[in-house]
Amino acid sequence: MRYLGHYTHRIAISNHRLVSFVDQNVTFRWRDSAHNHQQKLMTLSLDEFLRRFLLHLLPKGFVRIRHFGFLANRRRATLLPLCFQLLGTGAQSQIEPEASLANNPSPLWRCPKCGGKMVVIERLTPDQIQLRSPPFLAGAAA
Repeated sequence: MRYLGHYTHRIAISNHRLVSFVDQNVTFRWRDSAHNHQQKLMTLSLDEFLRRFLLHLLPKGFVRIRHFGFLANRRRATLLPLCFQLLGTGAQSQIEPEASLANNPSPLWRCPKCGGKMVVIERLTPDQIQLRSPPFLAGAAA
């Protein structure tokens, strides 16, 4: 759990990387990936250090989770079906859930405004959802 925690809930810079704070300058350790991940020191003014640190803060309501391994974007399409195969289960068919939902609609399939039955017009795969842009909001014009 500790190993996975580093990938999902890590902060922008940990305390052990901070070296010193002298005369409004912050010195910290960083790894130079261009030079064989060699550790180096960088000194920045306090204002620049805080500016860079605050770039890593998410707005309220956003959650940062970084997917890796078989859930990484680049390899998910090939590895996820392999995982299902190795586990002895298959990805469920899209036809079966639709047929059962049509016969017995749950409260989740009712319109929150009028209470009428909602009808599924189209189901999107995760890949299709990633390709779509967010809906245009008329009130959000510049």
